[in-house]
Amino acid sequence: MATYAKSSFDSAIYATFRPTYPRSLFDFVFRYHERNNSARWNRAVDLGCGTGQATVELTPFKRVTGVDASSNMIKVAQGTLKNTPTSTGQYEYIQASAENLTFLEDSSVDLVISAQACHWFDWNKIWPEVARVLRKNGSAVFWGYSQFRFARYPSLTQRINAYVEGTDPLNTVGPYWEQPGRSILDNHLIEVPDANEIVPGAFSDFERVFFTGDYHPSLPSPRSVIMRKKMTWDDLLSYLNTWSALHTFRQHNPSDGENPHGDVAVRFWKDLKECAEREDGRAVEGHDEVDIEWPVAVVMAKRA
Repeated sequence: MATYAKSSFDSAIYATFRPTYPRSLFDFVFRYHERNNSARWNRAVDLGCGTGQATVELTPFKRVTGVDASSNMIKVAQGTLKNTPTSTGQYEYIQASAENLTFLEDSSVDLVISAQACHWFDWNKIWPEVARVLRKNGSAVFWGYSQFRFARYPSLTQRINAYVEGTDPLNTVGPYWEQPGRSILDNHLIEVPDANEIVPGAFSDFERVFFTGDYHPSLPSPRSVIMRKKMTWDDLLSYLNTWSALHTFRQHNPSDGENPHGDVAVRFWKDLKECAEREDGRAVEGHDEVDIEWPVAVVMAKRA
C-alpha cells in the first residue's frame, strides 16, 4: 500500500482507468445489511477508500465517510466531490489509517466496507476497531478482485499469470508487488481471519462469498462473475499502467522505457493483442473493444 501513498504515484490516472464496481455488488452488500429488521442506514464508512469510487455508491446512508492513509488519494476524492454539482454534504473524506479510527465513536456506524484494500489490513487491529465502531446488527463487508481475465480468450490466462506472478525482474512485474498483500488478494482473501477468532463473540455472522465463475473452481460454491467491463485495447493498456507493481518496476528499471519494443507493460500488452489476433484471424486495433472480467471475493460479518 505504500506505493499508492508516494507523491510520484498518479492517483488521477488511477481513478480514471481502474475498473468500476457493478451496481449488483452494492445491491448484494445492502441486502446483507438489511437481513436484520433493525438495520439502520445512518452512517457508513469506507476503509482504504482510495479515490472514493466505492464511497459514493453508498447512497442509502445519510452520512458516508471515506478513509484512506494516502493524502494523494484523499485529494483526488475530495476534488471529485467538489466538482459534483449535486453534492449535498452526504460525503466526507478523512486521511487516516484503517486500523486507527479514533475519530469514530463507539457503536456509531451501521456499515463498514472496504473495496480492493483489505488485503493490506492488520486484522488483529481491524476487527477490534470494526467491532468497536459498529452498532448492534451493523455490517462489515470487504471485497477484492484478483487478476483480470479475457472472457473471449481464456487461452491468454497463462500469459497473464506469467506477467503478474513471474519471477523475471526485467520482463514481469511479479517481483515488484508489495507482499503479503498481493498474495492475499490473489488467494481470494482466504487468509483474512474469521472475525470471531480475533474478537470472540463480537460478531453473530461471518461469511465468505466468491463471485469467481469458472476461473477458480477449487473455491467453495463459486458464484457467477459479476465484475466485468467492455474496454478498448488502448484502455486496457492504460489500466495496466495503474498497477502499483509497474510503478515500482519503473523505479527499479528506469532504462526499460528505452526498449525499442516498448516498456514492460507495452510489451505484455502487445503480446496479448498478438495472441488475440491469431485467435481472431484478423488485426486487432487499439480502438477495438474487448470484454474483461475480474473474479471477486467478499468477506462479510455482522455485529452481535
